[in-house]
Amino acid sequence: MIARSRSGAARVLLALAAAVVLLLPAAPVQALSLDFSDATATSTFNQGIDFSIKMTASEAPSRVEIHILFPGATGPFVVNLADQPGVPFQPKAGTSTLHYTLDTSAGGHIMPNTPITTTWVAYFQNGGAPFSSVPSDYRYDDETQKWQTLRDGIVTVHWTTGSQSFAQHAASVAVKALSTNADVLGIAETEPVDFFIYADDASFRAALGAGARENVGGEAITEIRTLFAEFTPDILNDPWVGITITHELTHQVVDDATNNPYRTLPRWLNEGFAVYQSEGNAAKYRSMVKDAVSSGDLLPLTALGWQFPTDPSKTVLAYAESVSAVDYIVRQYSKDALTKLILAYKNGPTDDEAMQAAIGKDMAAFQTEWLGAISAPTPSPFGPQPGPSGPLPSDWLGAAASGTPVASAAPSNAAPSPAASTGPTAATSPAPTASPAPGSGGSSGGDLTLVLVAVVVVAGVVLAGIIVAGRRTSST
Repeated sequence: MIARSRSGAARVLLALAAAVVLLLPAAPVQALSLDFSDATATSTFNQGIDFSIKMTASEAPSRVEIHILFPGATGPFVVNLADQPGVPFQPKAGTSTLHYTLDTSAGGHIMPNTPITTTWVAYFQNGGAPFSSVPSDYRYDDETQKWQTLRDGIVTVHWTTGSQSFAQHAASVAVKALSTNADVLGIAETEPVDFFIYADDASFRAALGAGARENVGGEAITEIRTLFAEFTPDILNDPWVGITITHELTHQVVDDATNNPYRTLPRWLNEGFAVYQSEGNAAKYRSMVKDAVSSGDLLPLTALGWQFPTDPSKTVLAYAESVSAVDYIVRQYSKDALTKLILAYKNGPTDDEAMQAAIGKDMAAFQTEWLGAISAPTPSPFGPQPGPSGPLPSDWLGAAASGTPVASAAPSNAAPSPAASTGPTAATSPAPTASPAPGSGGSSGGDLTLVLVAVVVVAGVVLAGIIVAGRRTSST
């Protein structure tokens, strides 16, 4: 009786102790804390950009990332610091300095004057909301040049060789080009534009990157509102300076007026309008088109919708044809029709839809009309053609190997090759036959029967094994 009494008392004391513990206030849980500060960025042109930031954390994050956002991108480029080359990153508690180097050499080339926004993000194992730094902006510069700078309105000219008056002239041409084209397309240009003038070819090529074509003298990178041009000291007073500036800034205005997430203007229309605004359909271009018609080298406009040929002579011809087509639209329909055609692309239509909206004809009809205006026949298509007929391996010939004629699948207009007259057959593909060709395994029906029999036998063996196993199990 005494033992039982002590046991009952113990249980009562344990219950009371548990109740007291439950009534005591819970110990506070240490909240996670993390702070980013002192973000920096330094770069060496065409080598890399080093981003860094200080991180102070109450405990080690499970993962830290840097998010790099480029102009025009649909989202950031995300890098887990643990995955970067070199020494693996190990997040830790306390204060540490994070680093990431973005490779800008070779295939990682970035155009000068590109603005880049970075955000650092830390994650913890508890799955809560991540901690993010304040976004930092950095502009990637070509520091290999000793730039002089002049600003006129929204245009800033950066140059290395030439007088102040040359830079002022370049800026004035740029301001006029922006204003004139903005008026034509019915928009207002208010955002700043930078214009970088290189004085030598090597520096200019280094700025544009390895993918630039050899005959490029100027380029507008509309996403970053920046124009690049090469004006060597001997042409600073040449009319070509004004032509190049006007041409490239026309592209900027067109992009501002039609920018959309769906599609861009066909290349011939974009370049043709830029040439038309900077030079017009000059005699040299008309002569090129006339010569191409005579020689049969004219390129169809439908072949100039995306990229121009890389052959320098054909590149210039592509520009000549483009301005010829734009000039035809103006003369045949009106300047308003040209403007309507360009602005139609703001809503992402097909070429046929844009043409219908502007001139009431689709692209094919317009091309035929333009070809007639320059007295040109329809250009012959280039590209893959049907292969010539010729001898085939015997296993490909079907009944032909037995002497049975096989119908030719070659196009009726295909020219026979020399091999066609000496080989066993002129067919490019065997016709279906009722009986198999020699060596092709003609007893396919017998093979199928053997396979079915084998399947039945195997299934019977498996079923018998299952029955025997079941009997042994039941007997035990």
